[in-house]
Amino acid sequence: MTLDFPYTFGIEEEFFLVNPRSRGLMARVPKAYLKACRTRLGNVVAPELLQSQIEVATRVLSDFDEAAETLDTCRAGLAEVAEAMQYRLVAAGTHPSSHWSGLEATEKPRYARLMADFGIVGRRNVLCGLHVHVAVPPGVDRVVVMNGVMRWLPLFLALSTSSPFWNRHATGLLSYRQAAYDEWPRTGIPEFFRDQADYDGFAARLVDAGAMRDASFLWWAIRPALRYPTLELRIADACTRAEDSLIIAALYRCLVRALVRDPSLAVPYDGHTRRVIDENRWRAKRDGMEAQFVDERDGRVRPLTEWLEALLAMTAPDRAALEADRVLHRLPTLLARGSSAHAQLQAYQQARDGGAVHDEALRAVVDWLVSRTTQKIGSDERLDTRCDPRFTDTRPDRSVAEA
Repeated sequence: MTLDFPYTFGIEEEFFLVNPRSRGLMARVPKAYLKACRTRLGNVVAPELLQSQIEVATRVLSDFDEAAETLDTCRAGLAEVAEAMQYRLVAAGTHPSSHWSGLEATEKPRYARLMADFGIVGRRNVLCGLHVHVAVPPGVDRVVVMNGVMRWLPLFLALSTSSPFWNRHATGLLSYRQAAYDEWPRTGIPEFFRDQADYDGFAARLVDAGAMRDASFLWWAIRPALRYPTLELRIADACTRAEDSLIIAALYRCLVRALVRDPSLAVPYDGHTRRVIDENRWRAKRDGMEAQFVDERDGRVRPLTEWLEALLAMTAPDRAALEADRVLHRLPTLLARGSSAHAQLQAYQQARDGGAVHDEALRAVVDWLVSRTTQKIGSDERLDTRCDPRFTDTRPDRSVAEA
């Protein structure tokens, strides 16, 4: 029975590696770093498209205590190995100041193909995300569940925004990562496929046409995973605070369970629905938690808080079954303090108000990101945007890719 199904899950987090002197991204990272991280943490660590990035994909998780411990352990491990090699670890959707042009791709056949196929679009992919996998019971069509999740996707983006800067500039968006990622094909909100067979048929058509190697090249904001029996949430920015990653994972896990438990909870869709979701995604990109979302059922505009209240009410039995409120009781804290994007902009403004020039203020943002990336889940904090004392040397470093 689906009520007895454990709804195991996994969390993938992507990070930047930063030079502690300039605060810019490392253009090149030796293979010794990946090897040392794997020695410490195992094969949960993987390279990303660019050498300045690293990824952790957790093992299969059964409960939120295990997830919290795993996220804390992985972030601490990556950061300590990085620090021993004179790097720093940053979790954010974009880096505030580094430019893409000097970064080098990771030496891996898949990444070489991507660079060859997509050119500048691939080279500009200096973006980090949070992906959450939730297992779906055998016999339940993952694509049908995906259709029910799609109206909620902008909410998950709004809670995660962490990319307000790009190439040394404030973008006016809280998730520029989503805007940049739209350069890639097969991204954004997917179509409403009838079922898994319909989805597989579309993927096979593109494979047959030579457009992609397999369905893992469908990079939509949500997708049925190719190698696992999971539904993968991909819309979220990389969360600077591990606690925010855990909150998003908990909320998503409850939503998947709710839609399996009661398929009638999925709102019917029509020819307008996907475009309305895309409008809401735009509002989440720009406004984050202040977004006003359009309800496709009646056209009314409602604040994010009302959408969140509706989702929490809909998933009440699932929150109880999965003991998710042990995590979700921190949602009011997230809403009160804002996402990483809010804090980054505040760190920048406080530095400018204190007399810092533009580049100094951007370095202050990176200092804030470094200090919060390894903060343990559940540790209360006040917003403190002072420079981390470890970052006092501002001499330029030629290995760092900056404009």
